[in-house]
Amino acid sequence: MSARGNAAGIDFSAFKDPKLARGLIDTIHRLAPEHATLMEVCGTHTVAIARNGIRDLMPKGLRLASGPGCPVCVTSNRDIDTVIALARIPEVTITTFGDMTRVPGSTSSLLAEQAQGRSVEIVYSPLDALAFAAAHPERQVVFVGVGFETTTPLVAMGLKNFTVFGAHKNMPGALEMLVNDPELELDALILPGHVSTIIGAEPYRFLAEKYGIPGVITGFEPVDVLQGIAMLVRQLHEGRADIEIAYARGVMPEGNPTAIA
Repeated sequence: MSARGNAAGIDFSAFKDPKLARGLIDTIHRLAPEHATLMEVCGTHTVAIARNGIRDLMPKGLRLASGPGCPVCVTSNRDIDTVIALARIPEVTITTFGDMTRVPGSTSSLLAEQAQGRSVEIVYSPLDALAFAAAHPERQVVFVGVGFETTTPLVAMGLKNFTVFGAHKNMPGALEMLVNDPELELDALILPGHVSTIIGAEPYRFLAEKYGIPGVITGFEPVDVLQGIAMLVRQLHEGRADIEIAYARGVMPEGNPTAIA
């Protein structure tokens, strides 16, 4: 793999091009309203914005607010407590991603349960959990399925001794809660690239049609993020609300039909 591309042959250098970035920054400054709040919904966007100093490049009245980001962080105590109760059943093994083991429930965490001798296995994908179940037919293996729409299709599989505790989150539902929060006063949304590779653009359409909130789906390189912001401020400048895609290399309007099925 070259420094300029990847295994798929995509040249990513353009998405880091300082000249393109400067042109987009100028557009943002020229079109941005006097006061506006844009929320980046995805945690990966938050990281990209922080890593590239994008907040410091914005006009004074344009605020970038961080949204729910991580599905693990918004998992309820009730779900964590249920998984901990399952871990305490002698013949059950809990398989989960590493970050889930540290999330506290009401009185414990999976990491604490593991330290007390419960069978808790850290995996890197649902396929690892499935392989563990195949190798241990004498145990009931429970995979903790936490994520947004991005990870849901990967979890739709099974064996007789393999069970999924489904705690997936629906991104459009979370967004509807956000736009109805009067304290946030959101003007536009930077929509998540990863989730949108699965669901496409249509599930967000209600944001524009029902609430008048513009949204742009964008990628995670510096020029991606700036292009998304520029498209949003152009919508605000023109007084319109639509759902647009600035991440055409990863997102189709209709999403991924196979994953959706």
